[in-house]
Amino acid sequence: MEQAYYIRYEYNNKGKSIRQISRETGHAFDTVKKYIAMEDFSPKPPVKRTRKGKTTKYRETVKKWLIDDEQAPRKQRHTAHRVFTRLKKEAQAEGREFDVSERSIRNLVAKLREEISSGQEVSIPLSHPAGEAQVDFGDTVFYENGIMYEGHHLAVTFPHSDGKFVQLFKGENLECLSQGLKNIFEHIGKVPTVIRFDNMSTAVKKILSYGEREVTEGFKRLMNHYNFQSNFCNPESGHEKGSVENYVGTSRRNLFVPVPRTDDLEKYNKELLEECSKEMQERVHYKHERIVSDLFQEDLEAMNDLPNYDFDACKFVFCKTNKYGYAKYDTNSYSTSSQFACKTVTLKVAAMNVTVLNDNSEVIVTHPRLYGKNKESTLWGPYLSLIAKRPMALKYTGFFERLPAKTKEYFFGCSIPERKKALHFLSQESKRTGYEKALSIFNKAVSMGAKDPDSLIAGYRFLTEPKLPEVKMRQHPYFPKTTEYKVDLDAYMSLISEAHHV
Repeated sequence: MEQAYYIRYEYNNKGKSIRQISRETGHAFDTVKKYIAMEDFSPKPPVKRTRKGKTTKYRETVKKWLIDDEQAPRKQRHTAHRVFTRLKKEAQAEGREFDVSERSIRNLVAKLREEISSGQEVSIPLSHPAGEAQVDFGDTVFYENGIMYEGHHLAVTFPHSDGKFVQLFKGENLECLSQGLKNIFEHIGKVPTVIRFDNMSTAVKKILSYGEREVTEGFKRLMNHYNFQSNFCNPESGHEKGSVENYVGTSRRNLFVPVPRTDDLEKYNKELLEECSKEMQERVHYKHERIVSDLFQEDLEAMNDLPNYDFDACKFVFCKTNKYGYAKYDTNSYSTSSQFACKTVTLKVAAMNVTVLNDNSEVIVTHPRLYGKNKESTLWGPYLSLIAKRPMALKYTGFFERLPAKTKEYFFGCSIPERKKALHFLSQESKRTGYEKALSIFNKAVSMGAKDPDSLIAGYRFLTEPKLPEVKMRQHPYFPKTTEYKVDLDAYMSLISEAHHV
């Protein structure tokens, strides 16, 4: 640009000829003539020069591979290193020399990916009406009663206010989804008008044309009860619910590090809801610069009221028990009672527990729900009456294995009739007050020194029966006061000792 200025200055201001300027500057005549004739000196966008290199002949092949990758699972797509090794292997198979470095192939792959991605659809920024929510599950490890579970957390966000809630479960089935949403709805006292989901199998039975979905029976029941509309993302388009997608990761890092440990998951979930509400009162919205809890009030005002009836987040399943009285659901087995062997029972399956019902829908026993494969849950209360009838089999049962050492010693010290009587008593108390409570008091009575069924029952009653109130006698106001009399047994004891010496 400096040379152009000089040439034009010499020509326009000093009146030199084109040929003279050419001789003085050493530039070609045509070059000088071009600069003198130029009128537009506005800046021009730079032109990217390209030159053919060793990778040019592989360009179309590699581009086709990368385009084909769009149809392959994300974890089974070409890396730059894989492209290099594949090109090299094909060249060797054809007897050709492959003289391209891996760095050059990496640069080629990076350029081609940029070209391919530039042709993809651009996401449309959307507005978020108040009262709407987004839902998703994430993987989370936690401990309950010292046992590790590879569980899942249900994340729910309200994009309008950026309000967020989370619940922790051992699975991501429909019962967990329903229970988690129920917990959050009841905590905030309202129900979102529209909830956006991905195509989770717990909710979607079939993807239809034009964005329609055929939902499962249980999910339809949930929608009807709480009167919300569902909105589903396009397949493999989780970014369409970006608010909750981001929260799945941030909630895991902020709420579940270090790994949670709890003795009661339901209580822990209630504490999580309180923590989420408190966090909203302290956080400022990233865009609107307002307290999130204040914006969340706008969400609440736009939401629907809670229904008049409580929603039972469960499903009912008929099941036939085996000869031991165990009912199987989802590969896991649950004990019932000795009288229900080889019979059909109803299982009420919820997120946290499985309840066994008889033909009259009366509760036989309630188990913690098992997650995993081929596990077994045995509650021995309903089987105690059978064990009492067969006391010789006691030491071979799982019930006996879990007893404290002192209770085991007690049973070993009993005769068969005494053992039978003690077991029958425990069975009756278990039916009356519950298995866990009855067994706990039974063990305490044994630890008090019971040696036989009668003393054990007396100790049990002492621990459970209300104590008689102390009777206070009223003295007549004219009753004469007497001095306190202390008994002295020294004289008596001396007489006794002398009698022994006689």
